[in-house]
Amino acid sequence: MEENQRTAKVEKEQYIVVKFGEEQFGINIQYVHNIVRMQRMTRIPKAPVYIKGVINLRGEIIPVMSLRSKFDLPDDEYTNKTRIIIVKIDPEFPLGLLVDEVREVVQLDEGSIEKRAFDTKDTNGNYLVGIGKSNGELISLLSLTEILNEKENI
Repeated sequence: MEENQRTAKVEKEQYIVVKFGEEQFGINIQYVHNIVRMQRMTRIPKAPVYIKGVINLRGEIIPVMSLRSKFDLPDDEYTNKTRIIIVKIDPEFPLGLLVDEVREVVQLDEGSIEKRAFDTKDTNGNYLVGIGKSNGELISLLSLTEILNEKENI
């Protein structure tokens, strides 16, 4: 009976599923601070191409990164579904992530996540922690720490 109780306590993590074109990505919900509609951004001179600008969110200036640009996908097209996900890995450094659409929140347990089993020299491979499976669909799970660590080195 004790063993059944241990197996029943399977760790589940929640991910916000977002879309870029037809691709689905998961962002660990523990880092998500807020989700806001698209708003006017102020450009930053000489910023990397994937930094689209900054927004003022309730008095806090937040840089906004285009994950489409970061992943070498076609340029962003702003629609009524476009959102900015405010993430905070470090409370002192919030960042907005521009996404085409926020789909849903899913819970994934260890059994439904395939850890990254490939070794690649392509830096985009480092942005993923694994592939999640939910309702017959695959979700690429983003490693925000890797995405932000590269940004801070620029």
